[in-house]
Amino acid sequence: MAKIDRYFDAMLDMGASDLHLLEGQYPKVREHGHIVPIPGFDILDKDSIFDLFKEICPQDRWVKYLRTGDMDFAYAMGEDARFRANYYRVYQGMGAVFRVIPTKILTLEQLSAPDILSQLSSLRMGLVLVTGPTGSGKSTTLAAMLNHINDNFSRKILTIEDPIEFVHPNKKSFFIQREVGDHTKSFGSGLRAAGREDADVILVGEMRDLETISLAISAAEMGVLVFGTLHTNSAAKTIDRIVNVFPIDQQDQVRSMLSTSIRGVVSQQLLRTADGKGRCAAHEIMLKNAAVSAAIRQGQISKLNQVIQSGSRQNMITMDDCLLRLVRSGKVAPDAAFLKALDKNRFKQEIARMPATPPPGDETEA
Repeated sequence: MAKIDRYFDAMLDMGASDLHLLEGQYPKVREHGHIVPIPGFDILDKDSIFDLFKEICPQDRWVKYLRTGDMDFAYAMGEDARFRANYYRVYQGMGAVFRVIPTKILTLEQLSAPDILSQLSSLRMGLVLVTGPTGSGKSTTLAAMLNHINDNFSRKILTIEDPIEFVHPNKKSFFIQREVGDHTKSFGSGLRAAGREDADVILVGEMRDLETISLAISAAEMGVLVFGTLHTNSAAKTIDRIVNVFPIDQQDQVRSMLSTSIRGVVSQQLLRTADGKGRCAAHEIMLKNAAVSAAIRQGQISKLNQVIQSGSRQNMITMDDCLLRLVRSGKVAPDAAFLKALDKNRFKQEIARMPATPPPGDETEA
């Protein structure tokens, strides 16, 4: 048993999602969205945190961490739990964050995900993006979508991740899971090889650079169903981010390719529930139709929000309207939803119209 496992045991007993260890600080966890100390543990000094980190880290990754000050990998605590680890260095010294990776892959139904996600998972080709800030549950949602394919279709599924998070068993589908650094040099090199590996479905763990984005769009155009993630909080910002990665003289072509290959953008945020006992997801959903394709092709990204609002019959919804729906249902408090809203003025007006619901204050997101 590794010395660090006792911190993980305490974290799991508290039902926390993340463990934070930093030199000179008490160990802390993120519990239902809040950072709190773990009772009964001492401050971590330089020697103890060095030993904790080195013991569980693969040697090649440890060398990289000492050289660069930043490194990611996955750690399995026997068969009990897996964690996504990020080591970093700051002026205080060494630090790390460990995110729990559930050993059981939840279904879309268990996540209470919108029905449209199973329809997007059933597509045969195109680009489907699941976006949101760090810690918004993107990996969990994508794992559930791949699990839906695995339960219902006979397809070859290739994942390129950094690191591998959810390990998928072969059911109806056949999985090839590759980790950047160990099994392929980069997301781009993994995607280039994918063209020779006869994949029906490809998951790109993060679309972080021009090469990766370009290859993902090309694969979607060639008849593969491609899932990808970006750290954006709306469909419009997602399209903007993709297009702006490319040089100006290529952007018209990229907009044209995106307008035909994009099938859906699901932007996700997690919020603390009104009872304070958990968290729930809010989703903005944009689906391809003639108006969406035209707005992307013509570079009229500012129109996408209006197009999404007018596409409610096709199961589209803006983030703000989803947040309002959660407030009306009593799942989320108005103040919590207000902090996540994109158009805060409109949101305050809508909240004020709700009977017996006080409008949120004027606080802004930190």
